[in-house]
Amino acid sequence: MRVLGLETSCDETAAAVVIDGRVASNVVASQAALHERYGGVVPELASRRHVERLVPVLRLALEQAGTHWHHLDGIAVTAGPGLVGALAVGVAAAKALAAARDLPFVGVNHLEGHLFANVLAFGALPAPTLTLIVSGAHTDLVLVEALHRYRVLGRARDDAAGEAFDKVARAMGLGYPGGPALDRLGQAGNPRAVPLPVPLQGPGLDFSFSGIKTAALRALAAAPARDPQFLADLAASLQRAVVEALVRRVARAARQHRPRALALAGGVAANSVLRRRLQEEGARLRLPVLIPPPDLCTDNAAMIAAAGASRLARGERAGWDLGAAADLPLA
Repeated sequence: MRVLGLETSCDETAAAVVIDGRVASNVVASQAALHERYGGVVPELASRRHVERLVPVLRLALEQAGTHWHHLDGIAVTAGPGLVGALAVGVAAAKALAAARDLPFVGVNHLEGHLFANVLAFGALPAPTLTLIVSGAHTDLVLVEALHRYRVLGRARDDAAGEAFDKVARAMGLGYPGGPALDRLGQAGNPRAVPLPVPLQGPGLDFSFSGIKTAALRALAAAPARDPQFLADLAASLQRAVVEALVRRVARAARQHRPRALALAGGVAANSVLRRRLQEEGARLRLPVLIPPPDLCTDNAAMIAAAGASRLARGERAGWDLGAAADLPLA
């Protein structure tokens, strides 16, 4: 099965071709330079840039895959959650292509796409798999009970973990996107140097990162102006506290639900501190830990094509009334 995937949920214009579970091409056109001057994504600008870039990205994905339109078996597109204007560009393109080429198409939940990054990397997930999805917009703890059957155990009550990273990084002058820069800077810092509280340590499986974001910003405001070592220490300390909160919730959920494996997904899954700490926790719990390569962690269309191929193989089809849903639920 050859499936073309489209991903335009935020500020990455992406297209990919997946052939029988193998990534044949995975093209991503980043908008980071466009939004950097504003310190974050401007939705209207993101939508317009998707319109400009989607067709060239599509053509390049087909070229790199060595395939043609008449070889495709279907189209998969992110239908939500995300920025509704950005999503609408991809959904409209998928409908137009499906109509022009008489191809079946299906809408994919962006978070399910992140889950399928692990399927691309490792094959079928053991059931159940406890998955932590962490990105700039989402922090969700999901029990994958079976293929396409999910139970959301916990989610962010306020700021997502990646959002806290990005906002503190912006205040530190690290630019946009701030998460990768924070990761690099923290490698030169002391993770215990700046006392930051591990957020939301009580019972339950939800997350909260607005408090630690505020604590980090206050520590930054009280510190010597742009002291390089302090900035490195703050980056390391912030990551330590956020990652500890994430891993503690994963460990609690693992004790309650007894999964056969742990998995990590989403853009923040590329963070070196989180990857290392979750692997340590998996070893302690005697559970395998699945972490996709960094290029499948951030937003991409290969994960959407993989999830869509699975749904198309089950006989699922979207209708012409498929719309973009900014808050599309996973479960």
